[in-house]
Amino acid sequence: MEKTILKVQVREEVGKGIAKRLRGKGLMPAVVYKDGKSAVHLQMSVKEFEQTLHTKAGENVLITLQIEGGSKQLKDKTVIIKEIQHEPIKDAILHVDFNEISLTETIKVDVPVVLKGEPAGVKQDGGVLDFVIRQLHVECLPTNIPEGIDIDVSLLKIGDSVMVKNAVFPEGVKVLNEPELIVAIVKPPHVEKPPEEVVEEVTEPELIRKEKAKEEEEEAEALKAKEEPAKQKETK
Repeated sequence: MEKTILKVQVREEVGKGIAKRLRGKGLMPAVVYKDGKSAVHLQMSVKEFEQTLHTKAGENVLITLQIEGGSKQLKDKTVIIKEIQHEPIKDAILHVDFNEISLTETIKVDVPVVLKGEPAGVKQDGGVLDFVIRQLHVECLPTNIPEGIDIDVSLLKIGDSVMVKNAVFPEGVKVLNEPELIVAIVKPPHVEKPPEEVVEEVTEPELIRKEKAKEEEEEAEALKAKEEPAKQKETK
């Protein structure tokens, strides 16, 4: 597991206004938590924090905080990232929560799944690989956190799947997910059905005219039939 050092400063003031002013200076607020104790409020360089994420460990990187300032001298703290808050539109980092840890005590973290190979069912039969679970929840010592859990899917045919129980974990790493959970599955190729033909009933203009003429003729005959008895009475 990769480790890095991050210089931070104690932050005496808190609140939204303070956080906004910090970001205007290229800084950002952070908080360190440990076992329910009072939190330590810090500030640090946005650029330097982003650099700590550019490792293979990603957000699981072990960080040593070198703390400067404050009313009392604080010792360096070994931490792991608990949560990163992002600005919803620009995705800029707004705030970071750290958890202080001990290198001799196990912790629970999420580790990414890395699928290896191209499934036979995809390569030969045109199937589709569905990546169902992209992270696994594990427990281990901080120094044993794996960068990722590799799973070989090259032999999977259509309908085949790999489950949590099929993954191989490094020594000292305990998986906490249910063993029967499907991590990835090869599904049959998607076949698009041709759109159903919509047959519209088209009435020819000539037919319309004939039907209308017939209706007019029938109405005329009915009217003539009504008038005929009246004329016969007049002639008598």
